[in-house]
Amino acid sequence: MSWDHELTLIMPGEIIQDDIGNQISGDPVETVVLCKLQSVGRTEFYNAAVAGLRPEMVFVIHGYEYNYEQSVRFDGVLYRVIRTYATGFEELELTCERVAADG
Repeated sequence: MSWDHELTLIMPGEIIQDDIGNQISGDPVETVVLCKLQSVGRTEFYNAAVAGLRPEMVFVIHGYEYNYEQSVRFDGVLYRVIRTYATGFEELELTCERVAADG
C-alpha cells in the first residue's frame, strides 16, 4: 500500500451569529492529506449493517493529521466517519460510509 491518494478532511465551520442574532454555521475548514485505501472487512461490514451502518471505505492516514473531523471527501464523494482505529504509533484507520445526496 502506498500513500498516493488525496483525502479531504472536513471540519464544520464555527457557529456564529449574524447581524440580528441568528446562529449560522461558518465556512467549513478543509485539510487535504495523503492516505492509503483499504477494504472494509467482511465481518466488520456485516456487524455494522446490524447496527444500521453501511461502511464502504477505509482510509489510512497519519494519526497526527486527524482532528476528530466527522466528514471526509474522496474523489468528489462525501463520506461520514463512523469509526476510527489506531493501527500503530502513526497510522489511523477511518472507516467511512457514503453520505446520501439530498433530494
